[in-house]
Amino acid sequence: MAKKKNKTEDQFAQIEETLSRTEQYIEDNQKNLIRGVGALVLVVALFIGYQNLYIAPMEKEAQTDMFMAELYFQKDSFNLALNGDGQYLGFLDIADEYSSTKAGALANYYSGLSYLNTGDFENAIEYLGDFSSDDIVLSALALGCIGDAYMELADTDNALSYYEDAAAKNVNEFTTPRYMLKQAMIHEANGDVADALALYKGIEADYKTSREGNGIEKYIARAENAL
Repeated sequence: MAKKKNKTEDQFAQIEETLSRTEQYIEDNQKNLIRGVGALVLVVALFIGYQNLYIAPMEKEAQTDMFMAELYFQKDSFNLALNGDGQYLGFLDIADEYSSTKAGALANYYSGLSYLNTGDFENAIEYLGDFSSDDIVLSALALGCIGDAYMELADTDNALSYYEDAAAKNVNEFTTPRYMLKQAMIHEANGDVADALALYKGIEADYKTSREGNGIEKYIARAENAL
């Protein structure tokens, strides 16, 4: 019992010693600690002010400017969507002038798609590569569209790589089977039938109700017959 009591007393003594050291440190460094906390508060206040007073109004302005460009895009008027009509900005200027906003980032995506649709595949790759988003579908689609651009340039190695990234980026029922199928078709064209078959069967097993899953049996049968 005495031994246990002595051990407990030693533990309390160690705790008291640690607390004393902490108190002494705070006392010795009080001014520096106050300055540090003040600097942290200032940084937080500046960040909040930057977001509310600068970014938020700019975001709203960018979204307003995007309206006409998106309208041109929906009408397949891709040159007007990219460059504007003299009165309203196009995606290229919006991406440049509002680069710190979500709308500016989205303008990169639309720019890439517009270039893809007009056959300017190099610029499509550049602008889609500059796009980033938390949106699980758009982020995967951007990678997949880069793959499409490389396919148009007959660069199947890079196309396959981007299709793989697009399928794995954010696994979901829409984009994943879409880019699995595109991977499989490249493998099949390259003579890598076993790899193609594995992807076809993956679609059948995991994404049967997807658009790509509808009729996947014919792809499986074709690949099995080619083995």
